[in-house]
This record gives sequence, C-alpha cells and structure tokens, in this order.
Amino acid sequence: MKIVITGSLGNISKPLTETLVKAGHTVTVISSNANRADEIKALGAMPAIGSVEDVNFLTDAFKGADAVYAMVPPNFGVSEWKNWIAGIGQNYADAITANGIKKVVHLSSIGAHLVDGTGPVTGIHRVEEIYNKLEGVAVKHLRPAFFYTNLLANIGMIKHAGIIGSNWGADTQMILVHPTDIAAAAAEELQSDFTGKSVRYIASDERTAGEIAKVLGTAIGKPELPWVEFSDADNTGGMIGAGLPEEVAVNYTEMGGSVRAGKMFEDYKQHRPTLSKVKLEDFAQEFAQAFNA
Repeated sequence: MKIVITGSLGNISKPLTETLVKAGHTVTVISSNANRADEIKALGAMPAIGSVEDVNFLTDAFKGADAVYAMVPPNFGVSEWKNWIAGIGQNYADAITANGIKKVVHLSSIGAHLVDGTGPVTGIHRVEEIYNKLEGVAVKHLRPAFFYTNLLANIGMIKHAGIIGSNWGADTQMILVHPTDIAAAAAEELQSDFTGKSVRYIASDERTAGEIAKVLGTAIGKPELPWVEFSDADNTGGMIGAGLPEEVAVNYTEMGGSVRAGKMFEDYKQHRPTLSKVKLEDFAQEFAQAFNA
C-alpha cells in the first residue's frame, strides 16, 4: 500500500514509519522541517516537506495514497488552539476527499467523546466529527491514554521544588500509554480491513497519580517524591512561569480539571481495552535517563 504519515518523525510517527517500511509499504512522511528529509529517506520513506496549514500542499502530498495516518501536530504559538486543531483536521479532510482516499487512521485522544471542557482534546473531538462526515471513507479513531512522555515536563519541578503534581490529586486514577504502543496499534489498523467509523482505545497501564510519583521517584533515587495537587490558578500560573503561552496553559488546566472530575476517562472505562506492553516501571527507566542527562 501507499501510506501517508503525518507527524514528521515524532515519538509515534517514527516507529510507525519504520514498521510500515519493514512490512513493504510505500511510505510518505510529511514534515514541516526540511532538515528531516535525509532522516526520512534513511528510514526508507519519502519526505514531503511543507506546512499542514497549506491545504494545497497536503492535497499534493496525499496524491495516490491508499491510506493516511492523520495526526494534528502540536502548535503552542496559536491564539485559538482548539480552533486551530479543528482547522488542521479540516485541511486533512479536504485533501483526503480531493484524492478519493478510502482509509484513515486518526490519532485522536482519550476524552474525545466529550464535546467541550477538555482543553486541546476539545479540538480533537471536533476533528473526529469532521472525519465522521466523510462519505465512503473508513475511519479508525485511535484514542490513546495520557502519554508517559508528558511526565518528562515535570523534571524541572522535581529538581527545583522536590515535588511532582498537577491540578488533580494523588488518588486520581490515571490511564497511561507509551508512544511505541500507539505506533504498534496504528500500524495494525493501517494494515487491516476495517470499515465504517469506529473507535479504538489504547492504554499501557492504569495507576494512581500517587503511584506514578512513587515509581518515578524510586527510579531517580527519590522514593518519597510527593504528588501535590495544585489549584487551577496555581497550575496555570506555574505553566506560564515555566514559559508556556497563556492560551496553552489555560487549555491544559481545563483538561486537568476534566481529569480531576472523572470525566476524561469515563468512556474509556466503558470500553476498556487489553493493556499494551510498556508498563510504568518500564517508562521509569526512560524517565531516569532523561532526569540524569
């Protein structure tokens, strides 16, 4: 098959590309960074360098494809983050329609069943709605859990304040996933014969926030590392103080409020999948390497 991968060579798209190339597929990887072109070629894929904000570029890049892995890349420089996410989803949909592509694997998110109140996931919900309106296109919405790799953003807090936390408490049950487990699921779906519009949840482990603090703390020699619950105001202020734009900080705090309220994971619990390979203790070794680097 001819498959287009969005997301450049990120934590999911790179192992996904490697898997698909090894399986004998013709793979095009979209990236906004021209410096990635040689690395993409080295993997045995073809680079398509351009902006996902340019629907004409996307239409050309999608030409001849049998399937598309569609993910909206992060962008912390926009003023209306949710709307920007939905807008990129519409760009993909327009390019898919223009090329008559019949199969799409969409990187959605846990919590995307909710119409609003989930920060950036609200934008992803809107993308799901856009794809569900595509006629004659089979769409698999992958809804992965909270990325382990998001926890790397707490390294500075641990080093400077001796704590880890967010605007939900230590007893909050967290659903976690490793990017390589998402890549494996995406590769499986791209090579399958699914039809219609459907959802697949992906998770690697289920642990409380307090357990996360203990396991990561133990891995870095701080077994008593506490999980601290922040107020929404302090959570937003802390992220802004760490350099995130206010729009991003406010949206992340909104998402955290949904986690705290138990809404973010409610649909997942009704459709709980078999857990994937990478457990919290496995990721803790990656975390320790980054912490000590």
